[in-house]
Amino acid sequence: MTKITNDFGELGERLAARWLERSGWRVLARRFRAGRRDIDLVVERDGLVAFVEVKARTGDTFGDPVEAVHQRKQHALTRSAQVWVGRHGRDGENYRFDVVGILLRDRKVFVKHIPAAFQASVA
Repeated sequence: MTKITNDFGELGERLAARWLERSGWRVLARRFRAGRRDIDLVVERDGLVAFVEVKARTGDTFGDPVEAVHQRKQHALTRSAQVWVGRHGRDGENYRFDVVGILLRDRKVFVKHIPAAFQASVA
């Protein structure tokens, strides 16, 4: 991954975190690492923990950003989430996987949040 790509990804994650915080979510972790895999954001609201994959794009040439979370990525996110729950999980918490697509076009930011984008067991 190039520095430009990495920096753009970090910008997307910051924008997504800000948007989620304004929507009442509290950020518990950014770029949580579990081996070579990571979770972009771990957020919490009302006893619900969401593991969030953020996809940022400058256009839709390659499709909607949220469509980029394929089965292989879902599997990696699930494994990382299991590690997070093992280290930080608390009784009574519920978990889900969300995807946030960030589209930057003409100096405007478009955010698309897909709650419960896919199902997987982590507890």
